[in-house]
Amino acid sequence: MTAATPSAANTAPPLLAASKLSRRFGGLLAVSDVDLELRPGRLLGVIGANGAGKSTLINMLTGHLQPTSGRVLIDGHDQTGAKPWTIAHAGVARTFQIVKPFREMTVVENVMLGELFGKGSARPAVARKAALELMERVGLGGKAELNPAELSVADARRLELARALALRPRVLLLDEVLAGLRPNEIQPAVELIDGLRKEGLALLMVEHVVHAIAAISDEILVLHHGQMLTRGPAAEVLSDDRVIAAYLGSRYAARQKARAAAASSAPKPGGST
Repeated sequence: MTAATPSAANTAPPLLAASKLSRRFGGLLAVSDVDLELRPGRLLGVIGANGAGKSTLINMLTGHLQPTSGRVLIDGHDQTGAKPWTIAHAGVARTFQIVKPFREMTVVENVMLGELFGKGSARPAVARKAALELMERVGLGGKAELNPAELSVADARRLELARALALRPRVLLLDEVLAGLRPNEIQPAVELIDGLRKEGLALLMVEHVVHAIAAISDEILVLHHGQMLTRGPAAEVLSDDRVIAAYLGSRYAARQKARAAAASSAPKPGGST
């Protein structure tokens, strides 16, 4: 993949956009009037408490839920109400918070399905080779012939990512793809996702691992009771008193103040000790 030039990225319509997107379940307004744009080589982080509407937003963007109101646009064309496979064929892939691989197939066969269904090869031998390469990239090397039921939680997440990438998407929506990873596994996963962004993918990433999403997001959008609380650069959003009160909590604020104090009191390079 080749990242779009800044001029092209600014003049072309976003690869995926939402306009006033809302979803109501009976009397509950789960998502209300959300606007967003996803462009090549950019990552939008989405954070919020459980029940804030994050997965509902992804489900609407990918056709798994129909919006109550608002529009979903791909390349500037209205795709509101399109079926998930139509949206997938348009270049939009996603992972699921609750992983549901095909358990009657091996791990590599699960990934091959994406190659065969998407823009990969229709030849099984070529699709298998591409699937094995993707598995190596996401950290599933050597596990091709396992049944998905034999995978750890972390490896099941990696399988979700490999299956999504096998579609060869232009847009990738990640729903808590870091969940279940050990602390020492998070950084390699973050580097992989950042590499995808640098290759030109447009990404939306829902995540609770705040330091990870802050490290790679171009912007962060905060959902609170289905509404957009704020959106902007990570440092600005994560220091917003409304975000701290609604999601991050006082302990996070205290840790950040302690880190800032330690940094300000540390000796400067070249200074006296």
